[in-house]
Amino acid sequence: MLIRKKIGIMAVLTVLVCFLGACAGSKLQVAPIVTSEDPIEQINSLDKDIAKARKNRLNVLSPTWFGKAETSLFEAKKGLRSGDKPSEILQKVNYGRAQLQRAEDMGKRVRTALIDVIKARERARVAGATNFRKDYSEADEKFLELTKAIEKNNLRWALKNRAKVIRDFDELELRAIKDVLVEVGKLINEAKKRGARKIAPKMFTVAQEKLSDVDAFISEHRYEKQKIDEQASEALFQARRLLQVMRQSEKIRTMKPEEITLWFEGMLHKMTSKLSATDIRDEDFETQVKDILGLVTTLQEDYQFMVGKKNVLQAEILDLEKRIASLEITVRKERAAKDSLAAEMGFNEFYSNVRSYFKPSEAEVYKQGNQLVIRLRSMQFPVGKEVIMSGNYALLSKIQRAIRTFGQPDVIIEGHTDSTGSDDLNEYLSKQRAEAVREYLVANGTITYERISAIGYGSKQPLTSNKTAEGRSINRRIDVLIMPRLETGQ
Repeated sequence: MLIRKKIGIMAVLTVLVCFLGACAGSKLQVAPIVTSEDPIEQINSLDKDIAKARKNRLNVLSPTWFGKAETSLFEAKKGLRSGDKPSEILQKVNYGRAQLQRAEDMGKRVRTALIDVIKARERARVAGATNFRKDYSEADEKFLELTKAIEKNNLRWALKNRAKVIRDFDELELRAIKDVLVEVGKLINEAKKRGARKIAPKMFTVAQEKLSDVDAFISEHRYEKQKIDEQASEALFQARRLLQVMRQSEKIRTMKPEEITLWFEGMLHKMTSKLSATDIRDEDFETQVKDILGLVTTLQEDYQFMVGKKNVLQAEILDLEKRIASLEITVRKERAAKDSLAAEMGFNEFYSNVRSYFKPSEAEVYKQGNQLVIRLRSMQFPVGKEVIMSGNYALLSKIQRAIRTFGQPDVIIEGHTDSTGSDDLNEYLSKQRAEAVREYLVANGTITYERISAIGYGSKQPLTSNKTAEGRSINRRIDVLIMPRLETGQ
C-alpha cells in the first residue's frame, strides 16, 4: 500500500514537472512589428494590461517575467521621450507583450502547483497581516522564492518548502485577526490595576468574559470576519464601559445621597435647556426622561424633512454641473476650431509660460529633450495611501493649466517613493498614486484617457540618498511629463 502511495505521488510530481516545464525552455514568441501602429497607443495598451496583471497578482506569481515586461514598458516609454524611431519603440512594446504572456502562462502553472500557498497568503492579506510589515515581508519573500523556483523549473524544491510558507501565512493571519483584541486587553488590565474587582466587580466580570469569548470564537471561526468584527467591537465597548463605570463609582462613593440626586438632576436639566424645553425639575426623573425623549423624536422628524430637501437640492446641483460640463465641452470645441495656441507658439515660449505658473516651493519645471518635466515638490499623500487630499487641488489646477497650454499633448505621470518598506509594496503604492493623478486629470476634462499614462517606479529612481528624512522626502514625488504634439496642432 505504501509503495503504491509513493508511486502515486511520484506520478503526480512527474505530471506537474511536465506541465510546468512545458514552456520553460521554449523560445520567446515576439510578434512582428506593424509599422502602421501608433507607438503611444501601443504603450498605453501594454500599460493597461500590465496594471491588470498586477491586480491579478502576476507580479508575485511570476516575478521574473513580469519584471521583464515592466522593464520593456519602461524602455518603450523612455524611447518615446528620447524621440526614438517608432519601429524601435514598437519592438520594445512587442517584447513586453511576449514577456507578459510568458508571465501569464507561468502564473497559471504556479497557481496549479501552489494553490494552497496562494490561498493562505490571500487569507493573511485580507485579515490585515500586511500591517506587520517586517514579518509579512519576510513571509512574502519566502513565497517569491517558491514562485521563482518554479520559474526556474525547480518544482521539487518549491513543493518541499511550501508547507513552511503556508504555516508562516497562517500564523500571520491569526495574529492579524486577534490584533483587534490587543486594545481590549490593555483597557481591562488598566481597570484591574485600579481596583476594578472591588469597585466594579460586575462590569469587570462582563468585560473579562466578553474578551475570553471573542478570543475563543476567533480561534474556532477565524473566517467568519463579520461576526468577529461585531464581537470584537462589543468587547471593546464593554472594556471602555468598565472604565467609565469605575470612574463614576469612585465619584459617587464620595457623595451624599442628596448630592447624587442633584448631580443627576443637573444632567437632565442641561439636556432640557439645550432642547429649549420647559423646566420640569419638579417632576420625577422618569417623567423628565420621557419629556426629553419626546423632544428628540420631534427633532429626528425635522431632520428627516431637511434631508429630503437636501436631496432635492443635490439633484438640482447635479443638473447644473451637467450643464456646466456641456458648456465646457462647447468651449473646448470652439477653442479647438480656432488657431491652436500650441501651433503658434514655440516650445520655449510654452516652457517659459508654464514655469511662471509654479512657485519654486510647489514644483521644479525643466526641459528634457522634446518634453517638459514638472516635478511636484509639494504634492502630498496620506502615509501608505493614494488618496488625493483637498490641499493638492490648487497645485493640480496649475498642472491642468500647464497641460492645456499645450492643447492636447501626450502626458506621462510618474510615481516615486522612498526606500522605506518592501519593493513590492513601494511599486504598488507609487503606481496607485500616479494612477490617482491620472484619473483626476481625466475626470476633470483636462485630457483624454488615451493621451495620458501612469507608471510607478517605487524606490528605483531616487534623486538623492534615502538615509536621511530630508532625502526620503525629496524622493517621494510625482513627476508630470508633457510631450507636445505641435506638428498636428494638438
